[in-house]
Amino acid sequence: MPTAHPLEPRATEFLVDLAESRGMSSSTVRAYRSDLRGFLSWLPPARVEPDRLDIRRYLVELEQQGLVAASIQRKLAALRSFFRYLHDHRVLAQDPARLVRGPKLPRRLPKVLSVGQVETLLELPFEQTFPGRRDRAILEFLYSTGCRVSEAAQTTLSHVDLPGGHARVRGKGRKQRLVMLGPKAVEALEAYLPARREQLELRQRPDPGALFLNHLGGRLSARWLFEVVLSHARRAGIPQRVTPHGLRHSFATHLLDRGADLRAVQELLGHERLVTTAIYTHVSMARLREAYDKAHPHGADRSTE
Repeated sequence: MPTAHPLEPRATEFLVDLAESRGMSSSTVRAYRSDLRGFLSWLPPARVEPDRLDIRRYLVELEQQGLVAASIQRKLAALRSFFRYLHDHRVLAQDPARLVRGPKLPRRLPKVLSVGQVETLLELPFEQTFPGRRDRAILEFLYSTGCRVSEAAQTTLSHVDLPGGHARVRGKGRKQRLVMLGPKAVEALEAYLPARREQLELRQRPDPGALFLNHLGGRLSARWLFEVVLSHARRAGIPQRVTPHGLRHSFATHLLDRGADLRAVQELLGHERLVTTAIYTHVSMARLREAYDKAHPHGADRSTE
């Protein structure tokens, strides 16, 4: 039976800290647990103070095993966070992961819907039932706010201000921010809330406080929100696979297409770093280039005519 690594109890403490103090989602904690177990099972038990070479060797082995760059970067992110925690708590004198670089990721621009596709999705007819009104409100809420699906699932009714046209959501690290509700989102929510109240009365359930409820009167899960977007996008005849994050990408790109300030979009998205938001400027430029090539007499699409 293999010997447990001496750092494993520290890894358990770190994971508890992630969940309780930093507000990380359960899926992130599970991923970090798996990543740390992989590294600690590879690391010899005698290496109680690993160095940069240990981490680099581990990453090289992962690459040789055929792991893609994105997965290796995720594992490195878990190790960086773990060793920073150990260094901050004076378990290790040095942070061995601080200067380790992972494999370079290929630049991938977010996939976004056109304004016309979003309008087609949001203008779908919905039945005037609890599920119909709820699903319309979900779609309008996601596109109006640019929220992550986890943020929408955790939004409470008490944090929604329909007269003011805004809501307060809790993002990564339990940080709260203000998001905007446009007139159509407000209209959809106003139509949904009476049906929400009737659903709770029908099920004889206490109000859980969540904005979006399932058919039993409990909080609607992020997974089900995902299915709501996917199913109605299919109903709208949109050829590509549409997810809540796709609506978030579309929200940001459409704002920048219409001249919104990059820092304002950063704040609305809840990004810590401006460089994360800046990817959408590349999306806007790519769309502009495509439009130019299609329309200009000497554009790329017309060069062979």
